[in-house]
Amino acid sequence: MNIPSSIVTLLVGIFVTLASLWYGQNHGLMPVAASAEAELVDGLFNTMMTIGFGLFLLVEGALVVAAVRFRRKEGDMGDGEHLEGNIPLEIVWTAIPAVVVLGISIYSFDIYTRMGGLDLMNHNMAPAEASSSVQVAYAPGEGDMPLMTNAANATAEVPAILVADATAGMGAIPGTAVGSLLSIDVKGLQYAFIFSYPNGIIDGELHIPVSQPVELNLGAQDVLHAFWLPEFRIKQDMIPGQDTRLVFTAIREGTYPVVCAELCGPYHGGMRTQIIVESPEEYQTWVDSRLTAMAAGDRTIANLPKAPADRSELEYLNNFVEPMQLAIAPESLAELQTHHTDYSPADYPHAEHHSLEMGS
Repeated sequence: MNIPSSIVTLLVGIFVTLASLWYGQNHGLMPVAASAEAELVDGLFNTMMTIGFGLFLLVEGALVVAAVRFRRKEGDMGDGEHLEGNIPLEIVWTAIPAVVVLGISIYSFDIYTRMGGLDLMNHNMAPAEASSSVQVAYAPGEGDMPLMTNAANATAEVPAILVADATAGMGAIPGTAVGSLLSIDVKGLQYAFIFSYPNGIIDGELHIPVSQPVELNLGAQDVLHAFWLPEFRIKQDMIPGQDTRLVFTAIREGTYPVVCAELCGPYHGGMRTQIIVESPEEYQTWVDSRLTAMAAGDRTIANLPKAPADRSELEYLNNFVEPMQLAIAPESLAELQTHHTDYSPADYPHAEHHSLEMGS
């Protein structure tokens, strides 16, 4: 029995639609969504996967049908029929991708706006003030001259670095109460993140309460870094001399990785820490414990990793000295594990202060 081509087309369309919708919601390619922003991003990603999988089925299905149905018959040495000039078909296959791309673009912009992407639009650039203190990496050479400086020290050979007079980055979701934000300063340096809390706590891990909007004020001490939270679907550059900002709301308790996503040196792969999302009660307990420890003189930010069994402690710590070009002896690094100096949020400039986690 011959089935009319219209019915076959209808059945194929139903199958492709159902298969695309199912795969778009069940692909399993994304990690767990731990923030309100992640749910918005996942909605966009699932939509693109639905459209992409549908197009994949149509294109690959057409190729398979063409290869089977229209293959060369045995003994047929002639050329196939030459077809050209199908204007309606050309319009269709041009219009469909154009509509799809336009629709995704509008949806993407809507998601970006709902995530607070338009909250920070003033990116005017101006020379840094004379009082600005910006430490940057520089290429060693004759005179060891830094590649950039601030306005007070600018010369013809070393022009002033340009910094933004307004914070760039990702703002709060529209409707978020500014007074409810937990503001935390984050400093990136080779090869660690340092978190400074409003109550004076300084730590190498990020602790936040669930369901409370958090504002991260990001800055880099030496070279470009990138603050990436995969489970939160957000990432922001950390730029020497320019503050950037991230605002998000965690919706799922747990411990998640924080990764530097910008190549920042030979030990870039080890620049990792973790974000710990806790209930408000657990977060307050952690704050109280850290304040108590600090009042007792404990200034530990993070600990250096232990030496492997086949190497002494000094041999292991020596690995961190030459690649990082630290102006510090391995013996001093070892002492940092038991003797900690006083830290403040505004003072991380020296290699001597690397009593931080330098490996995974």
